[in-house]
Amino acid sequence: MDATSLPGLRRSYEGEPLLEANLADDPISQFSVWFEEAMDAGLPEPNAMVVATASAGGRPSARTVLLKGYDDQGFVFFTNFESRKGRDLAENPRVSLLFPWHPIRRQVRVEGTATRLSPERSAAYFNSRPYGSRIAAWASRQSAVVRSREALQERYDELAARWPDDPPAPDFWGGFLVVPSEVEFWQGQIDRMHDRLRYRRSHPGWVLERLAP
Repeated sequence: MDATSLPGLRRSYEGEPLLEANLADDPISQFSVWFEEAMDAGLPEPNAMVVATASAGGRPSARTVLLKGYDDQGFVFFTNFESRKGRDLAENPRVSLLFPWHPIRRQVRVEGTATRLSPERSAAYFNSRPYGSRIAAWASRQSAVVRSREALQERYDELAARWPDDPPAPDFWGGFLVVPSEVEFWQGQIDRMHDRLRYRRSHPGWVLERLAP
């Protein structure tokens, strides 16, 4: 396939319009509705989201991470604090999330600020993970250069021998809460007349706005 054939990959979206009157009063409630519908539609890993960060100098970076929880406060994910995203967030806590639910012609985009969860909350989640994932969190210096796959496996085996039953939570690993300032719900429509409805924080509540597609 060459670049000249890429325009032919476009699809025509059709569906019910996304209307202001049909949305919840706040973005977390609306996200919960759409997330349930994404799961009901059988999407693979509907909790997969793109997390975009930037360093203090403005160098951007993005990667896919799994959402591990959400509530009235915001959205939660876990990572190694020494990874690139962890270092970025230490320098610049502003972050963007994107849920790309293409099979159902929807996207959710979040902008907000990330803060670390308490060590107790991070440890509670860490201890709920499968044993292998807990060992891997210790073995991997996430985002660092490794000599080889074999060297990484050797480190994993060494740590599994040290903690054959119950590895403790690392102090360099934990969760972030993304507190949203904006949440946009995008739904594809025919002729690229897509619906884009954005909740924007306006104390004490939220303002709902329609954006041009």
